Amino acid sequence: MEKRWVVKEEADRQMVMRLAEALDISPKLTNLLVQRGVTTFDEAKSFFRPSLDALHDPFLMKDMDKAVDRILQAISRNENIMVYGDYDVDGTTAVSLVYSFLKNIHKRIEFYIPDRYLEGYGISIKGIDTAAEHDVKLIIALDCGIKAIDKVKYASEKGIDFIIGDHHRPGETIPEAVAVLDPKRPDCPYPYKELSGAGVGFKLTQALASKLRISDKKVFAGLDLLAISIAADIVPITGENRILAYYGLQQINTQPRPGVYSILKSSGFEKVTEKTPKVKTVFNREITISDLVFVVGPRINAAGRIKDATDSVRLLISNHEEYAEKLGGEINVLNSTRRDLDSSITQEAIDMINASEKLKKKKTTVLFKEEWHKGVIGIVASRLIEHFYKPTIVLTLADGLITGSARSVKGFDIYDAIDSCSHLLAHFGGHTYAAGLAMKPENLDAFLEEFEAYAEKNLTDEMLIPEIEIDEELFLSDINSKFYRILKQFAPFGPGNMSPLFVSHHLIDTGYAKTVGRNGEARHLKFEVVHRDHSGNPLKAIAFNMGEHCEKMKQGKSFSLCYHLDENTWLGQTSLQLRVKDIRFQEETEE
Repeated sequence: MEKRWVVKEEADRQMVMRLAEALDISPKLTNLLVQRGVTTFDEAKSFFRPSLDALHDPFLMKDMDKAVDRILQAISRNENIMVYGDYDVDGTTAVSLVYSFLKNIHKRIEFYIPDRYLEGYGISIKGIDTAAEHDVKLIIALDCGIKAIDKVKYASEKGIDFIIGDHHRPGETIPEAVAVLDPKRPDCPYPYKELSGAGVGFKLTQALASKLRISDKKVFAGLDLLAISIAADIVPITGENRILAYYGLQQINTQPRPGVYSILKSSGFEKVTEKTPKVKTVFNREITISDLVFVVGPRINAAGRIKDATDSVRLLISNHEEYAEKLGGEINVLNSTRRDLDSSITQEAIDMINASEKLKKKKTTVLFKEEWHKGVIGIVASRLIEHFYKPTIVLTLADGLITGSARSVKGFDIYDAIDSCSHLLAHFGGHTYAAGLAMKPENLDAFLEEFEAYAEKNLTDEMLIPEIEIDEELFLSDINSKFYRILKQFAPFGPGNMSPLFVSHHLIDTGYAKTVGRNGEARHLKFEVVHRDHSGNPLKAIAFNMGEHCEKMKQGKSFSLCYHLDENTWLGQTSLQLRVKDIRFQEETEE
């Protein structure tokens, strides 16, 4: 698939040089810092050494005082409290975090996760009825509820109060709950708007701890869960989220809770027995945000996708290693089932598109098959974007409604696109690049037409070409161990602070180029590069799924690379390598 290479504009030269002098590091590194809004020595110190002291006052969030007062009232009255959350990673980690904190100060507490298939997303009538049967007087809803106007009213009629802690975009009307915590409320002055659902839950525990004079240590015990939610929900890793993710990762690496450890263990991570006072991780390698996104998150999600997300909460709140290991093993099996479903439905969807000229000509991909498993359609939508790079909605039939998951491409707000068709929908919600929706079957054709029409007006042809955003150009001579050591400290990486992507031009292979792969498949390309004039130290490179370029390299053709810097360890020796994102041979580029 053709890709657009877009190199970011260089930061202000004077600012870059001034910061390079202050920090005594390469201007190439300070250019990256200034691009990320870090322009002074003190800002750089805060960036490289995040501090929990820099977290915002939770009472800056609108309604936080009301939420705390109502919880304290429930405790003083010895009322039953239910912590309610969505069935995805953000929802289950949010529930685990808040439930674990409240359990230490109030015994009459339970949690509830709706069934993905029987109840669907968000607050359900069944959930409220269950609360009423258990004589619950207060429901704390996390990662959902910002549009649950009718459900909150229904609960009120049953004598149940609601506190909503959400991070999704609100509609025109805010539910009449006791408190509605959502930094995206237009009237909320909270300074950081990009918290995850678990992040909003964490701020609630922080506020309660402040009021009850509970130590920070007990509040920060949930940072590991918070890091998982930040990673899995793909929220920006900037500002407050960066601080929370940094310390959450630290906790996972050094003191993983039994449930998280069991997931990592079942995924092939092993604890190292040797310990030193300054150990960065107890595992055979350091756990990163990518591991939370691609290893931990999918396994937590698997329970809700295939069976029951309640198991994910049980796993995350467990203090018993044997129980956690048993449950972690079961969830790993569910994840294998999820992978098989995801793979088969993705292939079926690809075949449907390839067989239809009409679908191929559209600016969007919207597919419906009533037999598709509801638990994996969001993953399938993401996979289809990898193949066809169009805004994508995958739909199935559940409880008489056509239900779907939407994913988008850069620059196209899928939430706004779906909102433009809201008169055809039973409900919808989400973010700029991911959303969920449901409609009556008779509205499908009209929805297909209106959604495509919106895309025709708002989606340019250029937006349908995948973009590779490159941070800056490097000469190979810029790359050394000090450069990489400082670059690693830019982590944790994620939206808003992606792992820097570099470009280098006029490169040739040193004669090392070869294809590698499992089972005799020559899928990947390994090579070694220098500049065409042989300047710079030779650097090894790996290009996954780019084996087709091997012959051109062997012919001595000059090329450009865009790549991440990485380390490779082989037979106990660690060296720098380029992890290649894309290759352009000279005839494909301008000299």
